[in-house]
Amino acid sequence: MRFDVFSLFPESLLPYLKSSILKRAAQQGLIEVRLHNIRHWATNRHRMTDDVPYGGGSGMVMKPEPIFAAVEGVLGTPPNGPVILMTPQGRPFTQRVAAELAQHPRLALLCGHYEGVDERVRAHLVTDEISIGDYVLTGGELAALVVIDAVSRLTPGVLGAEDGAQNDSHATGLLEYPHYTRPAEFRSWRVPDVLLSGNHARIAHWRQEQALKRTRERRPDLLDESQQQTTYK
Repeated sequence: MRFDVFSLFPESLLPYLKSSILKRAAQQGLIEVRLHNIRHWATNRHRMTDDVPYGGGSGMVMKPEPIFAAVEGVLGTPPNGPVILMTPQGRPFTQRVAAELAQHPRLALLCGHYEGVDERVRAHLVTDEISIGDYVLTGGELAALVVIDAVSRLTPGVLGAEDGAQNDSHATGLLEYPHYTRPAEFRSWRVPDVLLSGNHARIAHWRQEQALKRTRERRPDLLDESQQQTTYK
């Protein structure tokens, strides 16, 4: 799985990419993340990538020329694969969207800044727009990292176990069940007896029951009507 990230501040992504699971996945050749500084494609004297908006208003707008040059210079014309703009105006990023994106061998992530990008980038270059929440960030780099992380987890081998992501929260439409580890008792709080029973059928039933209960209590919007009416003991 290859990610091409286009940004004015690509160095801001490096610390996260060089740690933990993503670092190991890159070292094993399971994912590849290439960072591209949009400024390198700016042709003006001062490498300017933004300008004042037509019609007035506060802030600056990212210019179309260096963005088109950067994306087409790396991906070709037309670009080979999805070109995704990280923006609060995009469709909400969910586990289902992550699974959809994981089907592509290559993704390009465009990180906006300032007041955003020239509308011609949206209309004639970008193929998808994604938002990680109903709030505004300084730039799209954090959002790009969220997409890279979530999609990478769905790439075979990244988590080690082939079914490692199958029971994650939202993977099945439910929040994940509670987890416990040693010691069996901590400050008088005991691990549920069923998890110590060794009865895998009972454990599977308990986990499903707990996942439904937790989802009903915390995110009832995720449940259909039949699940909403399920009772728990």
